[in-house]
Amino acid sequence: MIPVTEYRSETRPDWCPGCGDFGLLNALQKALSNLGVNPKDVFIVSGIGCSSNLPGFIRAYGFHGIHGRALPLATGAKLANPELHVIVTGGDGDGYGIGLGHFIHAMRRNIGITYIVMDNQIYGLTTGQASPTSEKGMKTKSTPEGAIENPVNPIALALASGATYVARSFSGDPSHAASLIEGAVRHRGFALIDDFSPCVTYNKQNTYDWFRERVYKLEEAGHNHSSFEDALRKAFEWGSKIPIGLFYETERLTYEDQEPALREGPPVKRRLAIEDPQALLQEFI
Repeated sequence: MIPVTEYRSETRPDWCPGCGDFGLLNALQKALSNLGVNPKDVFIVSGIGCSSNLPGFIRAYGFHGIHGRALPLATGAKLANPELHVIVTGGDGDGYGIGLGHFIHAMRRNIGITYIVMDNQIYGLTTGQASPTSEKGMKTKSTPEGAIENPVNPIALALASGATYVARSFSGDPSHAASLIEGAVRHRGFALIDDFSPCVTYNKQNTYDWFRERVYKLEEAGHNHSSFEDALRKAFEWGSKIPIGLFYETERLTYEDQEPALREGPPVKRRLAIEDPQALLQEFI
């Protein structure tokens, strides 16, 4: 175990007071501390959005990418050095909107990445428009008469796309979230944690109180997280009761396990030896 203070950046978070992202940041730091992961072995990637500022608020290697492109960046890092713990942090707009295509392909490849999505069901950074997970009928700046689109179901999508660790947390319960993150980081393969992270400024519907009245923990309800069918049924449970916890976990060969270029070890640790550079170039002409 490493003291949690080792993961605290000198840069203070600039989120709105009460933002759910504070709870998730604390949960991530606690999880890494409990796992005893050295900060130098952690690489955190993000896209664009309030939550995507997180790499600057934690002491580890980090990269603040562009909108919707965090997963391709993380994939490149993981393949260059599979020994790194690669963690992606972002929001529902970044991950389930413009980044949705990358999300699906990373899951079907089973890349060894942990993806934490701070899902506040609103576009917070751009001051309150409907996001891919906003509930139908929700009134926002971009839907003043109520959203007419059905929301994306991240849990069901992850299951259908091949993710091998699928969980949901609530930033109002950082200890529970930390335990799920621990499991995700230990897991070999693509791990998703969809975190309910209330936006206290622009989402007046999905508040802390709203979630506390509805969420219950799957592990306390006897859920079998090794059953794909049970997980899929729980993924569609929404309303007066909303499940959080580990929906599904299974073992499958990762992309890194099968990539021939990685058989001799991490590329970043290998010596580049090309006897005839011109001959190699000719292969691509």
